[in-house]
Amino acid sequence: MSYFDAASAAPLHPVARQALQASLDEGWADPARLYREGRRARLLLDAAREAAADAVGCRADELVFTSSGTRAVHSGIAGALAGRRRVGRHLIVSAVEHSSVFHSAEVHEADGGTLTQVPVERTGAVSVEAYAAALRPDTALACLQSANHEVGTEQPVAEVAEVCRAAGVPLLVDAAQSLGWGRVEGDWSLLTASAHKWGGPSGVGLLVVRKGVRFAPQGPADERESGRAAGFENIPGIVAAAAALRAVRAEAAEEAARLRELTDRIRVRVPELVPDVEVVGDPARRVPGIVTFSCLYVDGETLLHELDRAGFSVSSGSSCTSSTLTPSHVLKAMGVLSEGNVRVSLPPGTPEEDVDRFLSVLPGTVSAVREKLGAPAEVTKTPAASDTLVVNALGKRCPIPVIELAKVIGDVPVGGTVRVLSDDEAARLDIPAWCEMRGQEYVGEEPADHGSAYVVRRVS
Repeated sequence: MSYFDAASAAPLHPVARQALQASLDEGWADPARLYREGRRARLLLDAAREAAADAVGCRADELVFTSSGTRAVHSGIAGALAGRRRVGRHLIVSAVEHSSVFHSAEVHEADGGTLTQVPVERTGAVSVEAYAAALRPDTALACLQSANHEVGTEQPVAEVAEVCRAAGVPLLVDAAQSLGWGRVEGDWSLLTASAHKWGGPSGVGLLVVRKGVRFAPQGPADERESGRAAGFENIPGIVAAAAALRAVRAEAAEEAARLRELTDRIRVRVPELVPDVEVVGDPARRVPGIVTFSCLYVDGETLLHELDRAGFSVSSGSSCTSSTLTPSHVLKAMGVLSEGNVRVSLPPGTPEEDVDRFLSVLPGTVSAVREKLGAPAEVTKTPAASDTLVVNALGKRCPIPVIELAKVIGDVPVGGTVRVLSDDEAARLDIPAWCEMRGQEYVGEEPADHGSAYVVRRVS
């Protein structure tokens, strides 16, 4: 079995396993106590904090450990907003942040705050100019991930931090996907991360608040972790997390080059091996192990199941899954194809032969799924019967509306149109993406009695 979903959770690093087992024996006591066992636990906790702070590039007293990366995000955003409430209640986030950021933003808006979402380019990156334009006199906080969790695109954090600093606005960076590869550069103010992303145990996150940043912890007061993370510290987990971070950093330069070569191979070979595929994300400015592509005429859930049966564990941001009927907010914000989406995220140590085997298995797997769904092999160019056709795809889910469009586009003359009636949210994204991939003109979306009508003009 080949595990290709490290962006969700990386396998436990061997060093983390060793540190976890050792600290279970030494770090079980209360580090706030003055007796021998408590002092021993405190020494382990302090050493782990020093190691993590060194990896982040901050002072040890600026870093606290939390129960998860999500908790770090929630606490960081809430505390920073509360600390700057006198300045204003305006929050800035990018359109591709992790869901934990958006959940915090929802709470902020429900409490009367205001929110600006900064759009991204088709590569998934924000522009520094867009962040600068979003800043206002009442902006309390800006948030920006260091690298995207679905497509791997790195963000211009240092440049955005400079703009925010000039405006007197703190920048919170979600560094979950990049911290294992290196420090986040720039004059950021707050940073969050999660240990299970770099090979540490789950249940350990970290929150960094730079000195001088106005911060008011929310919730009941607690004396632990500077009052910013309530509850008894998970010392064995924290020790293992810090050990894993130090270990992966020591291997990062060599392993990054190796994984980048493997993901580059996937980016190049998949479009050559599989027709009607869109590889998404920035081709150069991205973290080493992530590559994402989307396949036309494919049910994402079925594709993932078939790849699992073939021995590959991958993830998907496709709308065609049992867990959601709407496209990934990341793919939607980028304006790229969402159907048949596959995210390959390689953990450190992935053998080259596993990637080659994946590339050999993928074409047949995609072809089989398309055949089951009745997808067209190519656009049929038959004598035109009508200048306008209507495809009723109401009640049909991704990728059926696009498949039915592809089947009839050849039945209208060049210049003729096809109106696709659909109530599937994914159609709003996938039909324009199909037009761009197949060289047809997307006219636009029109209201209909049920759902929407997506109008496509045949170009060739």
